[in-house]
Amino acid sequence: MPHPGAPALLLRVGDHQKLTAITRSGSVRASWEQRARIVLLAAEGMQNTDIAERVGASRPTVNRWRARYEVAGIDGLVDEDRPGRPREVDPSDIVTATLTPPPERLGVTHWSSRLLARELKVNHVTITKAWKRFGVRPWKADTFKFSTDPELEAKVSDVIGLYLAPPQNAVVLCVDEKSQIPALNRTQKVLPLQPGQAEQRTHDYVRHGTTTLFAALEVATGKVTDACTDRHRHQEFLGFLQQVAAAYPRRQLHVVVDNYATHKHPAVRAWLARHPRVTLHFTPTSGSWLNLVEAFFSIITRQALRRGNFPTVADLIAAIERFIDAWNDRCRPFTWTKDPDTVIAKATDPRRRKTPTTSDTEH
Repeated sequence: MPHPGAPALLLRVGDHQKLTAITRSGSVRASWEQRARIVLLAAEGMQNTDIAERVGASRPTVNRWRARYEVAGIDGLVDEDRPGRPREVDPSDIVTATLTPPPERLGVTHWSSRLLARELKVNHVTITKAWKRFGVRPWKADTFKFSTDPELEAKVSDVIGLYLAPPQNAVVLCVDEKSQIPALNRTQKVLPLQPGQAEQRTHDYVRHGTTTLFAALEVATGKVTDACTDRHRHQEFLGFLQQVAAAYPRRQLHVVVDNYATHKHPAVRAWLARHPRVTLHFTPTSGSWLNLVEAFFSIITRQALRRGNFPTVADLIAAIERFIDAWNDRCRPFTWTKDPDTVIAKATDPRRRKTPTTSDTEH
């Protein structure tokens, strides 16, 4: 350790010019300027006590920075990491670390901001800022599913062809069933919407049974033909097909359905053979989202079912029928907006799932 009679400090090649520049710069921290002056004065042979008095520091401080320079040069004058002092990290390095799975020793599946901050020894706010800047959300996970249907392209083209260019003088219908709709009755009275307060309901409920809604959406108008049944076997599906056929007499019907087994039951096929004016068009496997009636099911769920209170199944069915009657009074066409090539590319590449919507309901 240097002492008051210590010899002049030997500077590394080029360091005298760098240290002098630091002492003359008006943009460096005062602590940096002080350390540079300490080293320069030590290089001139000034005693440590005199250096301390000249730069306004204690003699142990002069001893420390002189010793640090002897060991590491100018790099030794940089502050070491200290507890509570955030370390500066490039945001791209934070993103790289985020995209790397956490080590097994942590026992987690993904990073949290505080866990990664502890690992990188930075403030967790630094982590969240980098995540926001680059759009990284490790807490969020989406799902996707590839269709393995060998006839994917043919079925997509067939169904979308019906939407974009329906056969002349024919009716295009989208048919499906929304099964097991529960009749839920809350255990306490619902508190209605008030200014500054959302509607409130208890989290617990009594289940009073279920019903299955069969619906046929006419693409050209948005009109819905419906039926509620206790079950959703092939018998109920066939009965609903007969109801739909009766609702559109003497018209060619092109019916879009998914690959549910009841839609392909031998009894259904036999009935179709006897009624050639009704043709079924199947969506690809794992592609029921191509069926526009799914959009209607989403609408009725949000607008009439999810927040409903149904003491009995009969009350539930009555609510469904009221909604569909009102829907048919104000319905509009369901307009498909994407060509088959665009949809096929989206269906086979999960990275393109966030593309614009494929249809416009305007409801």
